[in-house]
Amino acid sequence: MGHMHHFSAGWVSPVLAYAMACVGSALGLRCTVRALAADGRSRRNWLLTASVAIGSGIWTMHFIAMLGFGVTGTPIRYDVPLTVLSLLVAMAVVGAGVFTVGYGRARLRSLLLGGLGTGVGVAAMHYLGMAAMRLHGHVGYDLGLVVLSDVISAAASTAALWAALNVRGAAGAAIASLVMGVAVTSMHYTGMAAVRIDLEPSRAPLAGATPMEFIFPLTVVLGSFLFLTVAFVALSPTARERAAAASAQSFHDAELPIFS
Repeated sequence: MGHMHHFSAGWVSPVLAYAMACVGSALGLRCTVRALAADGRSRRNWLLTASVAIGSGIWTMHFIAMLGFGVTGTPIRYDVPLTVLSLLVAMAVVGAGVFTVGYGRARLRSLLLGGLGTGVGVAAMHYLGMAAMRLHGHVGYDLGLVVLSDVISAAASTAALWAALNVRGAAGAAIASLVMGVAVTSMHYTGMAAVRIDLEPSRAPLAGATPMEFIFPLTVVLGSFLFLTVAFVALSPTARERAAAASAQSFHDAELPIFS
């Protein structure tokens, strides 16, 4: 049995992981709200941005947390194609959930399906990311905890989507993203508690990349992308602000002749 330590980097990895999950969620939920106020291509683009943001937020959270994960008695490597696949799957499955919310007719049903889709996306990403792990031994899971991690993920994702769509203003957005951050992080650590590792000591070299070679650079790139997009979305006017600006302009134009 391999002794696992989840916090080998101290408190930095869980705190940073939670922060990334919140940033990705805040951006994704914000874009989902924007999408519902838009239509046509604009709506589709907001929903795509939301899927990419939540997907990469989840992925970054998982692998920052995994930077603190070690097993005594074996090095750990990651299979590069599977790791990239886990990122794409996260975006695709979360995308299915987000688009369900964006285009659903029946509000409650699309919210439940959207939350379930997003929750499944979080879980699929997590277990694919775990499947990418290479070590000297076998990785097994406690089924009960795996199921619990999936339930947490779906329930909290639904709650976050509900809050994002129903609670108005910045406070609502903040609460929703914190809830979503909790969803992703608690799903992760519940999923990690389910892991059972049987070591098979060996001197053979492991295939794959070390976390620092591959995961760390990708995490930095995705993190930067998220922060830049957050700034862009925060600064870009909402449909309501644009309409207000346009009506103010036409009002202004109508008044000019009096003074000329």
